[in-house]
Amino acid sequence: MVSSGDHLAPGEEGITNPTVAFLGPFNSYSHQATKIVFPDSKWQLQPTVTIKEVFDRVQSGACPFGVVPFENSTHGTVTFTLDNLADRAGEYADLVVCDEVYLDVHHFLHGRLPPPPSSFSSFSSSPPPPQQTPGDSGPKTGVPLADLRHVRRVYSHPQGFGQTAAFLRRHLRGAETIEVSSTSRAAELAAADATGESAAIASEWAGSACGLDVLARCIEDREDNTTRFFVLRRKEKQGGEWKRGRQRNLEREGTVGEEEEAEDKKGDVYGGERYKSLVSFTVPHRRAGALAAVLDCFRGRGLNLTSISSVPSLDAPFQYLFFVEFEASRFDDPEGRVGGVFEDLERVAERWRWLGSWRNRRCRGDASSTSG
Repeated sequence: MVSSGDHLAPGEEGITNPTVAFLGPFNSYSHQATKIVFPDSKWQLQPTVTIKEVFDRVQSGACPFGVVPFENSTHGTVTFTLDNLADRAGEYADLVVCDEVYLDVHHFLHGRLPPPPSSFSSFSSSPPPPQQTPGDSGPKTGVPLADLRHVRRVYSHPQGFGQTAAFLRRHLRGAETIEVSSTSRAAELAAADATGESAAIASEWAGSACGLDVLARCIEDREDNTTRFFVLRRKEKQGGEWKRGRQRNLEREGTVGEEEEAEDKKGDVYGGERYKSLVSFTVPHRRAGALAAVLDCFRGRGLNLTSISSVPSLDAPFQYLFFVEFEASRFDDPEGRVGGVFEDLERVAERWRWLGSWRNRRCRGDASSTSG
């Protein structure tokens, strides 16, 4: 476990209000991730109903930190988090990402054990579960532990459904799937169904807390299923606001070959992979090469991109706001590469915003990397 002090950004060691907002309820995956960074022996953990409420509490100062899911290795980016980071309405001008945490995610199918075989409904085509053979050891994973023909509906978060699609197709084709705000909420709804015909895709913790039976273990499509969470906080006064660029389209004019040769010789002399930073920006969509010009700023400064995402900008139909994550930190920039790319963005982006710098928790050799 990583000490919470190791995650604090510069200038914020003296926290007088030790509260952290996270997407609840308790026993959710977000709750598990939050406890890795902020142990509940030292912090008051406050669950929220929505991701937006986490942003609202941190922006208002009600909580100095918030934890939100950002992306899953199987199902991709969490749209609700990306939408709030886009901040199209200007509600979260003071928020930045200050840390990340990785959680290995293993989904269980929770519900009630089936009634006697004579009372099964014929609506479901789910086959009986496979029988354990002599010599098998340990709990079965990825397959039903009981007959699922009594299950008429399954509750889960959209990410939960996306990460277990193969199991659902194979074993619960006839069941209705109902999306809810979190996997823990799914377990609560399944537990509230007195008929026993509801099930939930949720964590082992959530199902156990609700008193549900385990109908299947580790039903995720991939064994390496991992979710990355962002830790949010209010930024220091300097930087972070939207910046209006000069919208110049930089022409390369035959210099690409020389720059590529220089880049090969330069390398990463100070270990920028130890950190990550996130920026968002828009470009003039009708200008040829506008997006390429922005991305080339990072290449020209020797900054490695780790992800690129986009959401509609809402400036006009089918125009987009882009997010770029790269390996470097605004707070540890001895060669001036981060500062330099910010100057470049002033010239080529329509508008841009720094959204935070933090320690790379999956850096090779980083002993503070975490997982569930």
